[in-house]
Amino acid sequence: MKIIPVYIEAGISGFESPAAEYRELNLSLEELLLQHPNATFFGLANGRSMEGKGIFNGDVLVVDRAEHVSNGAVIVANFNGCFVCKIIDTENALLLSASESHKPIKISDSDDFQIEGVVNVSFRLHKQLPVLLSCLG
Repeated sequence: MKIIPVYIEAGISGFESPAAEYRELNLSLEELLLQHPNATFFGLANGRSMEGKGIFNGDVLVVDRAEHVSNGAVIVANFNGCFVCKIIDTENALLLSASESHKPIKISDSDDFQIEGVVNVSFRLHKQLPVLLSCLG
């Protein structure tokens, strides 16, 4: 797959050919999106608590299990048997939403908590893909 690194306007602002001046990169989507392919999985976002970080309901999350978890990273975690996408506050043991309507969640010793990976990329599908929906049951 060839990637043409150009900015594409969402509105019509002119008639210059997008191929006027560009360079091609021989780069696959896998190379572009996956830093650690063998340690990466995809998930679907559910809910609106991360919209402040640009993650919307139904977006695809690219979750890297090999990525170092740093304070403030967007992560996917198993929290008391539920997969959640949140911002991790490692200094205060908190799970934070990117929405003021959701309060921080304190991670206590009695919680079943495991970080599954870091979300480095998310993207939106503009058409439902049956192959993706079939794995959700």
